[in-house]
Amino acid sequence: MQPLKFRPLLKQTIWGGDRIIPFKHLEEKLDNVGESWEISGVKGNETIVSGGEYDGRSLNSLVEEYKGELVGEENYKRFGNEFPLLIKFIDARQDLSIQVHPTDEKARAMGYDRGKTEMWYIMDSSPEAKLRSGMAASITPEQYKQMVTDNTICDAIKEYSVKEGDCFFLPAGRVHSIGAGCFLAEIQQTSDVTFRIYDFNRRDKNGNLRQLHLKEASECIDYNVSSNYRTIYVPQKDQGISLVRCPYFNTSVYDLTEPMTIDYSELDSFVILIAVKGGGSITVDGNYSEDFLQGDTLLLPATTNNVDVKGNVKFLETYI
Repeated sequence: MQPLKFRPLLKQTIWGGDRIIPFKHLEEKLDNVGESWEISGVKGNETIVSGGEYDGRSLNSLVEEYKGELVGEENYKRFGNEFPLLIKFIDARQDLSIQVHPTDEKARAMGYDRGKTEMWYIMDSSPEAKLRSGMAASITPEQYKQMVTDNTICDAIKEYSVKEGDCFFLPAGRVHSIGAGCFLAEIQQTSDVTFRIYDFNRRDKNGNLRQLHLKEASECIDYNVSSNYRTIYVPQKDQGISLVRCPYFNTSVYDLTEPMTIDYSELDSFVILIAVKGGGSITVDGNYSEDFLQGDTLLLPATTNNVDVKGNVKFLETYI
């Protein structure tokens, strides 16, 4: 199978900015684009192949047809015909709501297919960009509900100033919020289950407060406090640096200034490459070549053996 590119699903939001369209070299005339869903198997929001022999096909239809050849034999046994990861670019002009996601176990008990564990990789964001991740103070579920009512819940959540290259792992249960000025890549389980805790008392265009999910969230929050929720790693040129290893995805970052060959011949999984800065070219198994530029997201099928990357390009690599 050849590598796959998809038509992005551009999501206009009340908090969206103006970075995604130029970042991806698109010609669309849209305002307030908060998200670009790059690769998605979410029902009702499946991405469609752009170009090549599978042009116009949905991602999940290809999973159903090619099974382990596309996603890996063990992944197909585990996830079936639904592609297991959702890849996004997110541009926040305003703060997003404070929210939490359930674990798989809690999600199923609530009637959902699965929970959501995710990660953020910060790209070229505004100098004042901040986000929230994890509990800063030890509170009880009862105190949590009172602090939402009192508009003081932000005091109990850790806030970070962020810059390009920062990484945050968000296991299910970790309270979090993307702040104004953040521009990031998000890798997550294929799930759209979100419980909104607090939305700064904002009102929509009709004057209505957004729905909160206080009861559901209280059952999902991990109330434990850690000293640091930012991923610690040492950036290095011309080699893969591990960022996250978890049951749902394994992600590394590459910052290349010289050609590199990456061997996937022993890996029983698809691989997703996400170009977050710069550009170059990519050749797969010696017979498929194309540009690999900032904003590109490429899905390599599990049958891929070797990938040659050239140029000055920084990209994320993720697989299961």
